[in-house]
Amino acid sequence: MAAVAPAEEDGVAVPVAVREFDADSDRDRAAVERLERACEVGPSGGKLCLFTDLLGDPLCRVRHSPPYLMLVAEAAGGEVVGVVRGCVKTVSCGEKAVFSKVAYLLGLRVSPCHRRRGIGRRLVERMEEWFVQMGAEYAYVATDRDNDPSVRLFTGRCGYAKFRTPSVLVHPVFRHDLPLSRRRRRNNNKIAVVELPPRDAELLYRARLAGVEFFPRDIDAVLSNPLSLGTFLAVPSADGMTEWRGVEAFLDSPPASWAVASVWNSKDAFRLEVRGAPRLWRAAASATRAADAALSPWLLRVPSVPNLFEPFGMHFLYGLAGDGEGAPRMARALCRHAHNLARAAGARVVATEVAAGDPIRAGVPHWPRLGAEDLWCIKRLADGYGDGALGDWTKAPPGAAIFVDPREF
Repeated sequence: MAAVAPAEEDGVAVPVAVREFDADSDRDRAAVERLERACEVGPSGGKLCLFTDLLGDPLCRVRHSPPYLMLVAEAAGGEVVGVVRGCVKTVSCGEKAVFSKVAYLLGLRVSPCHRRRGIGRRLVERMEEWFVQMGAEYAYVATDRDNDPSVRLFTGRCGYAKFRTPSVLVHPVFRHDLPLSRRRRRNNNKIAVVELPPRDAELLYRARLAGVEFFPRDIDAVLSNPLSLGTFLAVPSADGMTEWRGVEAFLDSPPASWAVASVWNSKDAFRLEVRGAPRLWRAAASATRAADAALSPWLLRVPSVPNLFEPFGMHFLYGLAGDGEGAPRMARALCRHAHNLARAAGARVVATEVAAGDPIRAGVPHWPRLGAEDLWCIKRLADGYGDGALGDWTKAPPGAAIFVDPREF
C-alpha cells in the first residue's frame, strides 16, 4: 500500500508518502527506532514521560496478531516522520457472546517537529482502508485519557467515539517475594494457586469469559504463544483442591470463590523507560532499593521502587477474572504469584488492565502513581451490522469486565 497524502505546513500542502513498512529494510527499522525514541507515551505537556525500546523489532506489538499491517509516513528526502500499526481479529461484543471482526489501531507516532500537519490523520485513514478490505466492522484505539491531542485527533478528526475507560494498574517488583499476609496465613481458609494445562485454560476461558467484551475468539493462539508463561487458578485450599482434577470437574462443581489469570512476558518483546523524573525522585527510589537489600535478610521487607529510569521489562497479567464474594482476594493471590514470577525473570513491574466497574480490581495491588487511566475509542466501519443480535456496538452500555489482549498491550 502506498499513497501520496498531502499534509499541511503553514497552510501549504506538503506531500507525504504513506506506505507499508518494509520489515526487511535496515533503513526502515532504524528510522522507526529513531522515531519511537523521539516520541513520548502518555499525557501531553507533562514532565514525566514513558518511552519505548522496541529491541530492534518495530513489529513487536502486532506480529503476534495476524493479520497485521504497519504503515510509515515518509516526508520529502525520505525521512520517516510517522508510523502506525494495526491488526484485525474476531472478538466478543458483550454478554450475548456475539462475535464480530474488529480492528485495533495502535502505536501511532508522529515526529515532534512534524506534528499538527495532518500526518497522524492520514496514517489513520490509510490504515482504516486496509481494515475495511479485511472485513472489519469496527475499529478501536486505546489512548491515555489525559492525552488531549490524541483524544482530539480520534474523536474530532477521525470520527471515533469515546467507548470504554479501563484502568492500567501497575505494581513494582520488589527484591523479595510477596507472601500472603500473616493474618491470611493464620486463616483456615488458605488459598491454593494451581497452574492449568493450556487446553484446560482455553476451555475454562471459553466457558466463563466468552461473553466478556473483546474476548478473542483465537484465545488458544494467545495461550499457546511462547510469550504466554502460563495460566493460574486461585481457589480456597480448604475446599480440598490442592491438585488440578481437570477443567470438566472444575466447571461441574466450582468452589464458592475463585479467580484465574494468565501471565504474558512483555519483557522479551519490548522495554519501557521513564524519563523526566526529578533528581529527588530518583534518589528516593534508589534509597528504597538500598533499604530493601539491606533489610531483606532479616525479613524486614521494604516496599522498594525498582529502577524505572533506564529501560525495563514488565510482565502483563491478562484474562484476570473470577467469581464469588472472595474473588478479589483470590485475584490478590494471583497478583502476588505473578509478582514472584516476574522477580525471578528480572521484570521490574507487573501490570494489568481492568474495566472501570470490574469488582475484581479491588483485589489488584497497585501503585496509583505508576498506572494510567485509558480511554478506548471506537468507530463503526461497516455500512450495515454483522449480526442483528448485536445492533450498533458503539452505542452499547459497558459491561462489568473487559478482556485486554496481551498481544497488543
